[in-house]
Amino acid sequence: MLSLATFMIFFQAYMVAPILPTLADDFGTSIQRISLIVPAYLIPYGVATLVYGLLADRLGIHRVMFASLALFAVLTGLTATATSIEQITAWRVLTGLGASGVVPLGLTLIGRLYPYEQRGRPLGWLFGAMAGGMAFGSPLGAMMVPHIGWQGLFVVVGAAGLGSLLLFLPYRRIIAAAAQPVMSTSRDVFRAYKSLLQTPRGRRTYSYVLINSMFHSGVFTWLGVYLERRYDIGPAGIGLALLGYGVPGLLLGPVIGRMADRWGRARLLPIGLMLGSIAAVFLLLGFPLILAPLVAMLLSLGYDMTQPLFGGIVTSLGGERPGQAMGLNVFMLFVGFGLGSLIFGEMLRFGFGTALASFALIELALALMSLRLFRSEIPSSPAPGTRSAP
Repeated sequence: MLSLATFMIFFQAYMVAPILPTLADDFGTSIQRISLIVPAYLIPYGVATLVYGLLADRLGIHRVMFASLALFAVLTGLTATATSIEQITAWRVLTGLGASGVVPLGLTLIGRLYPYEQRGRPLGWLFGAMAGGMAFGSPLGAMMVPHIGWQGLFVVVGAAGLGSLLLFLPYRRIIAAAAQPVMSTSRDVFRAYKSLLQTPRGRRTYSYVLINSMFHSGVFTWLGVYLERRYDIGPAGIGLALLGYGVPGLLLGPVIGRMADRWGRARLLPIGLMLGSIAAVFLLLGFPLILAPLVAMLLSLGYDMTQPLFGGIVTSLGGERPGQAMGLNVFMLFVGFGLGSLIFGEMLRFGFGTALASFALIELALALMSLRLFRSEIPSSPAPGTRSAP
């Protein structure tokens, strides 16, 4: 059920980027201006996760999670009523604020239900659902718009969100029992955040979450515009070209998680960061349109081999306040998403080549530095149920 709710939220988040050209035409504005609806959703989403984590620690995860899922469904449907760029931007801000309590609390629950040595696989399922939302949200959103309009797209997703909430309700007692409320003062809250960022492990993990998310959001948000301009294709063509994105996480998420549990995140993180950089280089150099799904798949695999593994590290940082630790993680993730799309868009003043080259070099630098910074992220002993590597 957590995976289903996660899928819906990421479907909704990623269905917007490929239809930016359509929205720009409909509202009679430039792509640069309409693209602001992406960070208008992502940055409030990230900021609100800090509040939801605190509320969950005080009120209980089940109450906060269900309220957030309900807000997501209602506000997504109401976005269809927008008649101007100002209105759709406002609805996106509200939706980001309302929806941000589901995914981080789902990750927190996994931290409560599984020991650290066994979290890779369940985290893989949850991040696989994120990847599935990306995989289907990007192409299906673009391909559905010509038939039902962008308004119909938001209505359908809002209705699906309400359906997932109804399916979730029978599990409320299980969720409530998994993590009991923790009472605290504002001073306790401040100390908890300070302690998360004081340790070298916490600082490097949260920093990588932020910068890596900036890379992936910057490249992906503008990928539909890149394809439209380079290959002169419409929404349906963009949707088909993006079919590969999210597929690796959807199919391999649990496998990647199990590999991280067995061999250590130190060995996988540099590879994932390098794959992201290579995908940006392919976009920089160009390729036949028929290969676009493979390039999108490579970019997606870079995400699937990094952010879920960082999330696994974060689940061991929170101690008695897992909601705060994961809330800070998702704050970094989504604020990075928003900033990445903004920065990449500003760099487009100098052309796609400059933007892609800059982002590729930064991701490459992250990969090289990770060889040293995360070298300690290896299993102390084989996870239960696994055998040592020969």
